[in-house]
Formats: sequence, structure tokens, C-alpha cells
Amino acid sequence: MAGPTRDQKLDTLLSAAAKVFAERGYHETSMRDLARASGVSLAGVYYYVQSKEQLLYLIQSRNFEAVITTMRAALDGVTDPIERIGRFIDNHLDYFASHMAEMKVLSHEAGALQGDYLQKVNDMKREYTRALMDVLADVERAHGPAHSNRRVAAYSLFGMMNWIYNWYDPLGDIGVEMLSQNVCHLFLGGYVGLPVSDAAMPRSSAG
Repeated sequence: MAGPTRDQKLDTLLSAAAKVFAERGYHETSMRDLARASGVSLAGVYYYVQSKEQLLYLIQSRNFEAVITTMRAALDGVTDPIERIGRFIDNHLDYFASHMAEMKVLSHEAGALQGDYLQKVNDMKREYTRALMDVLADVERAHGPAHSNRRVAAYSLFGMMNWIYNWYDPLGDIGVEMLSQNVCHLFLGGYVGLPVSDAAMPRSSAG
């Protein structure tokens, strides 16, 4: 039986590195720490990557590529705007519920990248955000004007979904399907669906 391929070994290294970065933080982690966690010699780690920053870049880029690819497949051929937003949410949560360490690294360690690595990751983020903004625009066209700014809505939804690494247990009593349904209902309808008057809106205390 053939052993694991180079890409499979790299994937194993990236998964182990993501767990260490998520637990200790990128700057507090050394290449020796990563070698110990992955079970690969330090020389072996340097066989796959040239630097710790490249390792972080590969974790971020590969996960963004993966979630964008599955998002495109989930939305392909779906025309109903509500179903499209539901599929976008479900795809995001389904993917990251099984990549919780990677989600934390993507959320917290992007600022550690520089130069081309940062540019490439930011390009993928913009592509993913544009896809969500397009879906939200379709919802607005089909169901009337929104009650909030589209950009605020998009980043609020990402914030809600990306926070799950702090509290969600994939093996707990809330399955991913139920999680996705609840997030979708909360985003589209609010907690209890109460109308909110302008008078109830928060006001700036500045001035």
C-alpha cells in the first residue's frame, strides 16, 4: 500500500500547526514547537516550508480556497435568494465546524502576514466577502429594502459565524444543521422578529 503523498503530509503539518497557533498564538510559537506538535523533524518541517510565515500563509490560503470552492458549489444553480443565503451560511459553518483551529487562526493571525502573502490572503477575503454581498443584494431585490447597511450586515454575519470557535462543540447537543438554521433565522428575522422603531435605535452620545 502506498504511503501518504507529499500534499497529504503537508496537510497534516498544516493541521497540526493550526492547532498550535490557535492555542499559543503565532508569535509565541517556534518552528521547534511546530515540529514537536506535528511529529516531523525540524529539518522535515523546513523541507515543506521555508519559514513560519509561509506556514501561516498556507494555513490561511488553503482554508480560504477550500471554503470559497465549496461555497461556489453550494450556490451553483440556486436562484432563490433566501435559499442562497441559507446555503452560504450552511457551507461556512459546516466547513469551519470541522476546522475550528483554522477558523481561530484566520480570525486572529492575519495581521502577522506581510507583503505578497498578506496581499494574496486579502484578495481571497475580498472575493469571499463580495460573494456574500452579492447574495445580500439579491435578497434585497427580492424582498424589499433592508433595515441595515449591506456592509454592516455582511460583516455582522461573518462575526456571528466566526465566533463559534469560542463556544461551539461539534460533538454537543447542537448539530451543524441546527446551528446553521438558527444563525440563518437570527440573521434574516431577528431573535423574536419584533419591529424596532427609530426611537428605540441607539443614539451617539458624542456631541
